[in-house]
Amino acid sequence: MIELYHNAFSSCSQKVRIVLGEKGIGWKSHEIDLQGGGQHDPEYVKLNPNHVVPTLVHDGRVFIESTLINEYLDDEFPNPPLRPGDPVERHAMRLFVKHIDEKVHPAAGVITYGIATRPMILGQPPEVQEAAWSQIPDPARRAARKSVIENGIEAPEMRGAVGAFIGMLDEMEATIDDRGPWVCGEHFSLADACALPYVLRLEHLAMGSQLAAGVRPRVARWFAEIQALESYEEMISGQLLAPILAMFQKNAEEVRGELDALIASL
Repeated sequence: MIELYHNAFSSCSQKVRIVLGEKGIGWKSHEIDLQGGGQHDPEYVKLNPNHVVPTLVHDGRVFIESTLINEYLDDEFPNPPLRPGDPVERHAMRLFVKHIDEKVHPAAGVITYGIATRPMILGQPPEVQEAAWSQIPDPARRAARKSVIENGIEAPEMRGAVGAFIGMLDEMEATIDDRGPWVCGEHFSLADACALPYVLRLEHLAMGSQLAAGVRPRVARWFAEIQALESYEEMISGQLLAPILAMFQKNAEEVRGELDALIASL
């Protein structure tokens, strides 16, 4: 029995779901309401003391950290394999995933909260906002979250965060086709699963122009290929609630000019 505690819009949840889908693994869904603070529920924190999603439970054993969850799934369910057989390509895959985990993932929270959910949070009473921030265990994440909610696009963290995403796209554009049609070779791998949620987040936050064929043709082809996977509809786009996606897009459109100027200045 596979159980996944996740959220539809969580980037880390998405990369685990696409792996479950590509491997054809059945799973039981436990949706965690991140905006409602479900990740801080004491019962959930017993499973994941980091107060984040996803958490995977397999036959009673608990697994956290999405990259490690995906490695576990590829070990436990080896067909189809989602790590390259060639040691050079496997190293490239791990290096790419490591870069996303260390540089791009922290930036995802900055741009998502600073653009998509900021208006909603600002509409909450100050004590509610403070209570939410106080439950984030990592001091750096807590400070960044508060800064982007208070300052939006003008937050000092925003430039570096957007730059991390653009840097990821530039790396993908430089290596796709040189190694193969996918990020690290001829076949879909854990590197592609890792990249997908962050590329998709740009599309949801009024930065889809950065994925256009006229701007980054290799990334555009890759994105079309990944959206054509059978698992994409079920595990990614089919999970996204229309009202929340509309909120993301509306709030992002309101700052599109500022976003475009920021990207142009990088």
